[in-house]
Amino acid sequence: MSAPRPPPVRIANAPCSWGVLELDLPGEPLGYAQVLDEMRDAGYAGTELGDWGFLPTDPETLRRELAARGLALAGAFVPVAFADGGAHAAGEEAALRTARLLAAAAGAEPFIVLADQNGEHPVRTRLAGRIGPEHALTGAQWETFALGVDRVARSVRRETGLRCVFHHHAAGFVETPAEVERLLELTDPDLVGLCFDTGHYRLGGGDPLEGFRRHLGRIRHVHFKDSSPRVHEESRRNGWGYFDSLKHGIFCELGKGAIDFAALVAELRGSGYRGWIVVEQDVLPGMGAPGEYARRNREFLRSCGL
Repeated sequence: MSAPRPPPVRIANAPCSWGVLELDLPGEPLGYAQVLDEMRDAGYAGTELGDWGFLPTDPETLRRELAARGLALAGAFVPVAFADGGAHAAGEEAALRTARLLAAAAGAEPFIVLADQNGEHPVRTRLAGRIGPEHALTGAQWETFALGVDRVARSVRRETGLRCVFHHHAAGFVETPAEVERLLELTDPDLVGLCFDTGHYRLGGGDPLEGFRRHLGRIRHVHFKDSSPRVHEESRRNGWGYFDSLKHGIFCELGKGAIDFAALVAELRGSGYRGWIVVEQDVLPGMGAPGEYARRNREFLRSCGL
């Protein structure tokens, strides 16, 4: 008997597209029922968890709310200050708390999407999109960072069976292509996959198509996010920090920025990738019309063959 085939590519969205961000920002995001309803109505197959407490944290309630809308749970974003060894224990517990919920509500399929505690380091936040080698971690700091990532991923796998991926992200210590490369070199490939985010890779100075090809062997989860070249240039010219760039719409609707998604879709299909693609268009709470953005983003991906 042949081995079962992995699931096909499925398209999800995430609460950050409705202003539900892991960052401490002013303004109130929409309620979860409206967000899930708008995801369903726009034609998405799943969602990520969003901030802890945004979606229900009781597994049965979470399962029921998702099932009522025909949505699956693709993963959950867990930020940890990995460069600080003293933060590893608390980060491990936060990841385990999230992994226990996901495992109880959805089994072993969702990913724990690990990331740095983005937006907290003043220099990295102020210079997001303009990071140079002089702003990187030291060798010792890299060792601490990578040990923490492996530690959390190992603990999550051991206790819940869930897999971890690492999300490179502007305003954190893993932003540029060189930093993504270094993180992957230092972490255990059996424990830590890559969540490849097209918009953050572009903002960090990389070519997303080239990055996808380069890291295909570690990519287990994909975020589709576009990046506005106009806002990026204004950010450079005006010295905007990460949050200013967000406020001005650095992450625009799919197809309206600098990223060639048709080429990425072709590459993704040719590679045999069969996991989730999670659409993200980060907005600040109360900014724009997230439901309309989500609908147009889904229509755009259909035009690309997804």
